[in-house]
Amino acid sequence: MKIRPVILCGGAGTRLWPNQKNHQAKQFIDFGGWTLIKKTLERIKNPIFDYPIISTNLKYLREVRQSLKKSRIKKYKIVLEPAKKNTAPAILASALIKDIPLKQPLMYFAADHLIEKSNILNKSINKNKKNLDEKNVFIFGIKPTNPSSEYGYFITKKVKNNINKVTKFIEKPNYSRAKQVIKKKGYWNSGMFFLRKDSIINNFKKYQSKTYKSCLASVNKAKYRNNTYYLNKSLFVKSVEKSFDYAILEKTKNINAIKLDIPWSDLGSWREISKIYNKDKAKYFKKKNVYYRPWGRYVNLFEGKSFLVKELIVKAKSSISLQKHHHRSEHWMITQGKPKITINKNKFYKKPFESVFIPTGAIHRIENNFKKSVKILEIQTGPILKETDIVRYQDIYGRIK
Repeated sequence: MKIRPVILCGGAGTRLWPNQKNHQAKQFIDFGGWTLIKKTLERIKNPIFDYPIISTNLKYLREVRQSLKKSRIKKYKIVLEPAKKNTAPAILASALIKDIPLKQPLMYFAADHLIEKSNILNKSINKNKKNLDEKNVFIFGIKPTNPSSEYGYFITKKVKNNINKVTKFIEKPNYSRAKQVIKKKGYWNSGMFFLRKDSIINNFKKYQSKTYKSCLASVNKAKYRNNTYYLNKSLFVKSVEKSFDYAILEKTKNINAIKLDIPWSDLGSWREISKIYNKDKAKYFKKKNVYYRPWGRYVNLFEGKSFLVKELIVKAKSSISLQKHHHRSEHWMITQGKPKITINKNKFYKKPFESVFIPTGAIHRIENNFKKSVKILEIQTGPILKETDIVRYQDIYGRIK
């Protein structure tokens, strides 16, 4: 029996857009000819997989259909959540539709993860299919590249048949705690799950019976048209709002880990997104987008919906003006040099691959007091991203009128 990929596509990606109401969900952001959902759909074009199930909501239905069309996926099913209840009801409801046989293996992907070397991931999925049973759950761990407080971790121990059993979860530790967890060979919890349909049913019956009953009733009363299940709202809202981690993983003892050493990110911050643009800078560079200033130059790499990516190069012994913006915030990632940064009354130095956030309205400046040029990847977010949105307070080049 083939593995059924289930793509969870209901997240709003609010971490990228603080205090913005009409932002674009992360999985649909065009980062320059590619989106995260497109990469996810390409990943499942493999003979080990059956046609996909996409779990989403009415707000994203049009964009999901467009993404499926662009990826030339003609056979699929969509399950629409009528209310936001976190991942546990979404995972359960998508498994309960009649299209999925009781013992079919289900591979749950998030639509907004960036995964490279997906051939390694797919091989590990297929290899572990034989280890699935009516109770267990396999989760995927990523070998950490650095101590990060943005991800959860887990610890494992080896059991029979060379299987890694999860013994402990650590929820988003601080930096020093993350270093300790990595020393104990902890892995990032990727949020991908692999299990059979009967295991989902058995675990929810045992640990979340109320959610199981409401989701089953909601699926049974769903309206179906155009490859889409419209779940019954009055029954679905009776589900308990919980993540799959809290609802099932923290309760069951039958959790095993598949460990991976591959490039992975959930692109949950502009800092992570900055790394992608920095790595692929040459692909986005156009000579006509280079602009010279007394302090150096900048190049606009890519303009997306409500965001602009640019690289700033500040010459030795130079400084941008002390300034603020009314309509945008800025996310800086230093890639070269040691800039002195001012944000309101705070002054500090930053090193390469450290990041800084400039809130809307904050008075700020970059100074380069050294001989080596400073390079900063800047991502602007907001409704107006024009150079006219600069209010200068001090400028060594006499540009204050």
